[in-house]
Amino acid sequence: MRKSNYDKSPFVPVPGSFKLWKSWPAIARGLEERLRGRRRAVLVVDTYPGVNDAELLGELESRLKPEATIRTLDLKKTEPELMKLIGRNLTDDRIFGVLSCHTLEEFFDAEKLTAARRAVERARDGRVLVYGVGAGLVARGDALVYADLARWEIQLRYRRGLGNWGADNGGEDFFRKYKRGFFVEWRVADRHKFDLFDRVDFFLDTNQAGEPKLVEGGAVRDALRHAVARPFRVAPLFDPAPWGGRWMKEVCDLPREAKNYGWCFDCVPEENSLWLGFGAERLEVPALDLVWREPVALLGDKVHARFGREFPIRFDFLDTMGGGNLSFQVHPLTEYIQQQFGMHYTQDESYYLLDAGADAGVYLGLSEGTDPRAMIRDLEIAQAGGAPFPADKYVNRWPAKKHDHFLIPAGTVHCSGANSMVLEISATPYIFTFKMWDWGRLGLDGKPRPIHLNHGAPNIQWHRTTGWVKRNLVNRVEPFAGGEGWREERTGLHEREFIETRRHWFTKTAPHDTQGGVNVLNLVEGEEAMVESPDGAFEPFVVHYAETFIVPAAVGRYSIRPHGAPSGRECATLKAFVRT
Repeated sequence: MRKSNYDKSPFVPVPGSFKLWKSWPAIARGLEERLRGRRRAVLVVDTYPGVNDAELLGELESRLKPEATIRTLDLKKTEPELMKLIGRNLTDDRIFGVLSCHTLEEFFDAEKLTAARRAVERARDGRVLVYGVGAGLVARGDALVYADLARWEIQLRYRRGLGNWGADNGGEDFFRKYKRGFFVEWRVADRHKFDLFDRVDFFLDTNQAGEPKLVEGGAVRDALRHAVARPFRVAPLFDPAPWGGRWMKEVCDLPREAKNYGWCFDCVPEENSLWLGFGAERLEVPALDLVWREPVALLGDKVHARFGREFPIRFDFLDTMGGGNLSFQVHPLTEYIQQQFGMHYTQDESYYLLDAGADAGVYLGLSEGTDPRAMIRDLEIAQAGGAPFPADKYVNRWPAKKHDHFLIPAGTVHCSGANSMVLEISATPYIFTFKMWDWGRLGLDGKPRPIHLNHGAPNIQWHRTTGWVKRNLVNRVEPFAGGEGWREERTGLHEREFIETRRHWFTKTAPHDTQGGVNVLNLVEGEEAMVESPDGAFEPFVVHYAETFIVPAAVGRYSIRPHGAPSGRECATLKAFVRT
């Protein structure tokens, strides 16, 4: 195997001056400096759901010694009252809910919230600490701290027994806790965070227990403005899967003792963190902070107009090298995802083969003459514990080799087979996958993985059979442009999908232009490449094999050339952008 050069810890270097405090003693000194000299000082520490209250509140109270503490958790509505508010969003389903449009203030008891506000106003002497999710609703304060947390870290805490915000459900099924976060809590918390964002005095990184970092709010806002003026990478996330393989262990240099790695979120800003480099220190912020804070510079006017503060393109890895087949699945049609779940666009996608074994294949589309009733009956029998679903009877299995590209518009049945390394390029509503058969295996938790045939069946496009799939979805590669030492190909996606993909092969400098829209790229061939600005607008940016990187719309023209040894070897990037 090749020696890995994949960077698992990318960061955006932040220029200029800033103040950063690391460790609780230093953070306490920084806050003391801000509050010193005030007869009455109100410190507001607003938090994202999932923050470790025991650590944060304990440290703040023991070091700052407030005369009074107001905890927003004490102002929250009771769980039965909340269920009346959000029960329709949570539904009875284990996985799927309905996206919430609630505001955070609705989660509090109105009388208790009013009483807390009056208590702060009545305080005349000493120090008052207002702490917790929504603390900024109680008071503006003399200093406002926002304690942030990445969604991936929240999910890891769910796995370790963390419950939802203020709910006594730590022992509940992970999927149900995640559902409440995804459909309700995170949506509400994000709206509230960005109502406060411009007036936050300090951001507190709480992702690593016992290793807090406090940075001035202005420095973080400046750093985000800097990030959208250059190419950058988000911090990749790796996770095992029941079908997982071994390719990423070698190529991405992951711990060899792990049984497998199935997933890598290499560019999913709704999940990933963005690491900001303040000198020698790294501040971890949710990448979604950048999407919300700088949407036009990042996405471009037209993409922002269409999607709002959502990053619409996802790149992730699916590793089945030495593993098993992915679940047999389908994604919802646009009208279905809108009506059932409140999401305004759906998960169209594609599989690009970064690597493939000799027997690799992709299940895609239905066999000619498939009888819908017979197929659904066989799926139901398999799900009930009867005969395994005869996938090869109903579904095409296409041989797959390195650099093949399979297009998967919503409504097309599909899954990657074993011994494949897939770069999945898709629209971002990644949670909306309807598994219809999982090859009779259990999840990593020892339980059957959720099957949603009731959702999947209404979305299957039965006319997408062998001939249609071959003409429309398999290796639709067309020459597009070229020059000295480079050539560009259009590789998709299907006309029903809003994402366009282009592959560039190059031995010399290949020109690119965002043309006013965000670009997402992966170096799919070659050891290393250099991304540069023709007019020096950003520092040269090095990318390595299999790394995904984002070029914000505001960058405009840029170029990519081979870099490092061996010289003269042909490199390739795959680029995705939104058709406008």
